[in-house]
Amino acid sequence: MKTKIASVVGALAFMFVAGVSAQEAPGKIDWREQYAYSLGVQAYIFGFPYVYLPSLRADWVTRPKAANELPLYAPINHFSHVRTLADASYRGGGSPNQDTLYSTAWLDVGKEPVILSHPDMGDRYFSFELAGIDSDNFAYVGKRTTGGKAGSFAIVGPGWKGDLPAGVKPLPASLTPSVLIFARTLIDGPADAKTVNALQDQYTLIPLSLWSKKDAVLPASRDVWQPFDPKTDPLAEWRTMNRAMTENPPEARLAKLVKLFAKVGVGPGQRVEIMDDATKRGLARAAVDGRQLIKAAIDSGQLGRQVNNWNIPPRTLGRAGLVDDFLLRASIQAMGGIISNELEETVYYNTTKDGAGQAFDGAKKYILRFAPGQLPKVNAFWSLTMYDPTFNFTDNPLNRYSLGDRTKDLKKDADGGLTIYIQRNSPGEDNESNWLPSTQSGAFFLILRTYMPGAEIVEQKWAPPPVTELR
Repeated sequence: MKTKIASVVGALAFMFVAGVSAQEAPGKIDWREQYAYSLGVQAYIFGFPYVYLPSLRADWVTRPKAANELPLYAPINHFSHVRTLADASYRGGGSPNQDTLYSTAWLDVGKEPVILSHPDMGDRYFSFELAGIDSDNFAYVGKRTTGGKAGSFAIVGPGWKGDLPAGVKPLPASLTPSVLIFARTLIDGPADAKTVNALQDQYTLIPLSLWSKKDAVLPASRDVWQPFDPKTDPLAEWRTMNRAMTENPPEARLAKLVKLFAKVGVGPGQRVEIMDDATKRGLARAAVDGRQLIKAAIDSGQLGRQVNNWNIPPRTLGRAGLVDDFLLRASIQAMGGIISNELEETVYYNTTKDGAGQAFDGAKKYILRFAPGQLPKVNAFWSLTMYDPTFNFTDNPLNRYSLGDRTKDLKKDADGGLTIYIQRNSPGEDNESNWLPSTQSGAFFLILRTYMPGAEIVEQKWAPPPVTELR
């Protein structure tokens, strides 16, 4: 690993020299500005989660939500729960699913562990994904990893040592004191909401010091700092990054990289505001271009594989930073997903094009046909969901936004295969059970979600068939 980090540092140094020499004429730009810009782009990619996640934490902990927003609002060490499935009236974006209800929580495990408990979940799919503020996962609780029986699990911070109460199982330690939980609980349609809500009400988070105290009241603290405002300060994101890294230092194995970024005032304990003016100008440019680069990497679809014009996520998604893939961590994992499930838990495929490479158009008709024996092999379930370009559901007469192996009355073909009709109007009464309504016109995209996927999906030996235009 030391050799790998050293090679990263060496590559950066070469880029800096190339970047300076590429100037049309010496003296037109201060070398310190160019150096800060070149190094700053890489530092921004490395540190983007330390900007993005603290901003979300401040929003979810301190800002009450309007009626048309997801209810992501709760004190530190408390859950907030989404209670109902979204429909086409919800316009908040984010590509909501039709499979699970979310429960989220921001934790502080810097001083003591927090104990997560859930009731007996039976055979229902559920998962608690746990990640640090760097967006890398460090543990799971759920059907796949710990089973469905009631349980209590200790979420501990870096370096914590101590004894746990009887019956409380330790999880792998978080690498950062700040922790984000994303929980997903299967909901089998709107009629199942009451049952799922009752389960959500039994999800608890209790600090270790209160565990043995009967009827203890969990403090409702919303005391989290607000990120600096980029609208008024061109160095705001660097100041936010520095504060977040100071409180949540990167792994010790990254010390050489962190020391390099410190040369321009970026990293734990650094103060970018006291740097010279040329360095400040370079960093201000780097923050703008760094964010654009991250977004372009997402939009390219080139960080993973493409088969039949479906985008297949990279194998290391969810823990990309642990293998030094900081562009993947910043882009698909953080900007694209806040935190991202590992492929063993879920694999999401997405596409905006048919098999011929043409962008989807709601005015056209398409089919997605799975040949006999070629449906996604999963240990939980799969679903195919339709979205408009705003990452929301599209209104339709059936109020149907997805199809999957839990869809009632889904009809197999005569040979045992499965054909899904993707179009704006009904394909006819005989095929309507297999109809996924599209937009009335213009673009749309599809996400195929596989939960607890089988080995051939995880190992990327299987891919969805192409979507075919009907002519």
